[in-house]
Amino acid sequence: MTIDLSAWCSSELGSPVAEVLYERVSISTVSGVRLADGREVYVKARPDDGRAASCVAAQASLASRGFPCPRPLTPVVVADGLAVHAEEPLPGGEMLLGSSPDVARRYAAVFARLMALLADVSVPPPLPSPRWARWDHTGPGLWPAIDFLDARDQGVVPSVVSEMASRVRKRLLATSLPCVLGHADFEAQNLRWQHGEVLTVHDWDSLAWQPEAALAGAASGAFANTPPPGLVPIESSAAFLETYQQARGRAFSAEEIQIAWAGSMWTALHNARWEVLHGDPTPSGDAVREQGAERLRLANA
Repeated sequence: MTIDLSAWCSSELGSPVAEVLYERVSISTVSGVRLADGREVYVKARPDDGRAASCVAAQASLASRGFPCPRPLTPVVVADGLAVHAEEPLPGGEMLLGSSPDVARRYAAVFARLMALLADVSVPPPLPSPRWARWDHTGPGLWPAIDFLDARDQGVVPSVVSEMASRVRKRLLATSLPCVLGHADFEAQNLRWQHGEVLTVHDWDSLAWQPEAALAGAASGAFANTPPPGLVPIESSAAFLETYQQARGRAFSAEEIQIAWAGSMWTALHNARWEVLHGDPTPSGDAVREQGAERLRLANA
């Protein structure tokens, strides 16, 4: 499904498209355009699954309070089955690469700031959570239903990946910690840095409704991800979680620590399944095989 981009901009922004400067098609379609009145904006369109309005409202709240993220220029408008909104461009900056404990601490400080601000945002929970953070799905199997993955030969998924995923999911589902709003795709590819400071955080469609410890844990394992994704060293996840707690001004309980370590594995296990189903190299699968026993121990899983 597509929209008439120029007509949409004329209707919602008061000016048609003069030039398309950028386009990326993934789960969503992102178009960078120059309007006839000279403004440059980004327009994002994705299938309307009911999540986008909450995500964009939360993004707008953060931008209004000075958090470094693009400021939405419109609310979500549903057009031809797509949820569409426009936002200001925030160009420039570079990815902060690396998975060392020092890099982990820098990412953790940003994540703590983000989560503190989201704690004051009141929007309908953006459910279901993104598929790589949807361990709480209500389907019959281990993994959330993803048609294009489920149609492939599941026999190629290593049994160790499925067994670890089952243990991690069981641990995450056993907790009674409350769910909160948080960024579930806090990865290097979605942040840009300049002069040692974070310049912008992108991908606000990836907000999730999960326990804070699980979200922090997921970020602690995935913060270094650029294509292809992997899993950071255990000592780097530990540094991330330590810094996160310090920045949030409270220590996690024993239960939260375990849930954080469980959360640190789920994204990598999701990616390990993805790798083999696509016949790709297996950095995530290799990492969970190497680190899985210790992370499972820390998670009491």
